[in-house]
Amino acid sequence: MSEGSKGSSLAFGQVVIGPPGSGKTTYCHGMQEFMGRIGRKVTVVNLDPANEVMPYQCAVDIAELITLPDVMENLKLGPNGGLIYCMEYLEANFDWLQEKLAAFRGHYYLFDCPGQVELYTHHDALKNVFAQLAKWNFRLAAVHLVDSHYCTDPGKFISVLCTSLSTMLHVELPHVNVLSKMDLIEQYGKLAFNLDYYTEVLDLSYLVDHLASDPFFRNYRRLNEKLVEVIEDYSLVSFVPLNVQDKESMRQVMKAVDKANGYSFGDQEHRSLEALMSAAVGADFHFASTLAVQERYVQSQDKAVEEEVMDL
Repeated sequence: MSEGSKGSSLAFGQVVIGPPGSGKTTYCHGMQEFMGRIGRKVTVVNLDPANEVMPYQCAVDIAELITLPDVMENLKLGPNGGLIYCMEYLEANFDWLQEKLAAFRGHYYLFDCPGQVELYTHHDALKNVFAQLAKWNFRLAAVHLVDSHYCTDPGKFISVLCTSLSTMLHVELPHVNVLSKMDLIEQYGKLAFNLDYYTEVLDLSYLVDHLASDPFFRNYRRLNEKLVEVIEDYSLVSFVPLNVQDKESMRQVMKAVDKANGYSFGDQEHRSLEALMSAAVGADFHFASTLAVQERYVQSQDKAVEEEVMDL
């Protein structure tokens, strides 16, 4: 089989990326189960050589090719250097990956990727792997998970926006940014603004003003203003809220990804004209999901206030 024509038909999938602890493996598990219930044949590919505990059914595992502990022990590398070496080793062994993936033609693919941010912001190994998959007729979307607790800290949220933007520009794939663990957001503290302010990345000057109330960040106001200008000039970053335990939330994320990688315009499943038109006109299909999460968050905050008043 030639390198540029791995099968005559297209293959669709997601590359699940994000920092450590953002919930990538949990997302893959939840999405595998969710898609399985609606009739999609899903294949999960573990590309994280440090991932030893996988709750999902793993069809292809990079551990069969290389593992991080072996690299660290034999080459005397730390975890970060070891992960980079593993990805470069995968890049040098495309034939292994091609052979493994060929056994699952016609399936929808979930690629569970490592949690090292450098791999998505400036190192080229994984980017080259994704480019090679595209040559094999894979139509992929990057699902970038970010822990929702960063919304409670304006400084961290600006950092997340910068990282998300850098990742989008470097990876060069259709991109869906996801705020994960929304079911836990009320445990992180009170948000300074409504949730849609964070998901839609609205006027960030308010966030800079909010940061200026902190004596530490007041000294870096001009720096924060310039960072915000870069983010707003590109105007690329927005987020879809996700609670893996909520079926409706999972459906909204799936719809966003299906639109990004083109799956929603294919013939793999029956789709109504309404669904196609919604995608074609770019309807804000996750607004209702954001609103529902916001309402639950507000209700949780109101309940906490009521309990405090009762205690008094």
